[in-house]
Amino acid sequence: MKPGLRKYVCDLTLDLNTVNRLLSLSEENRKVTCRKGLKQLYPDHPERFVSCRQVLCREGLTGRCYWEVEWSGRGAGIGVTYKGISRRGWGDDCGIGYNDKSWSVYCSGNSYYAWHNNKSTTIDVPPSSSHRVGLYLDWPAGTLSFYRVSSDTLTHLNTFYTTFTEPLYPGFRVDDVDSFGDLWGLGSSVSLCQTSHTHTHTHTTHTGHTLTEHKHTH
Repeated sequence: MKPGLRKYVCDLTLDLNTVNRLLSLSEENRKVTCRKGLKQLYPDHPERFVSCRQVLCREGLTGRCYWEVEWSGRGAGIGVTYKGISRRGWGDDCGIGYNDKSWSVYCSGNSYYAWHNNKSTTIDVPPSSSHRVGLYLDWPAGTLSFYRVSSDTLTHLNTFYTTFTEPLYPGFRVDDVDSFGDLWGLGSSVSLCQTSHTHTHTHTTHTGHTLTEHKHTH
């Protein structure tokens, strides 16, 4: 990890109350996996995604924060959302990146797409075997940047520029298994990566620091 990012690392946990019933959590609620046709017996909860295969993290972020995730399988959407995103149905108001409450990058193979308010942009990036993605949120400045992480090298994927008005909750959309999936029906998965340093002030706006050490590589 770049030294300039280390001081912004935040520790995240997947929220069991939000996870769709076709998704299972493991590794102390740090990994989510799609299991085709195998519904989990989660209790009803008003914050649970009923139809969309999505899950949010428990932590709402309002400062400067950095985290990394690793995805596997067919594909996954990685992003953030306001808490008010709809939890019912299949409409655009539910999908992370498909409405004005959320921002995401969809990853599949070596293809990446930036999504916000149901508009997508194809990201032109060289092929890589890495499936690790880093996100840097500067909430006060209104920027959310995505990077592909490979051997401690950050390749810039996309940056959203906006004015954030509420805490942002990291979240994931996990693809189903395709026709070539394994016999156990395991689809895609997303894991929150362990990092060397964490802080707990994810709800606090951090000031007095600027990120200067990392460079964008196109």
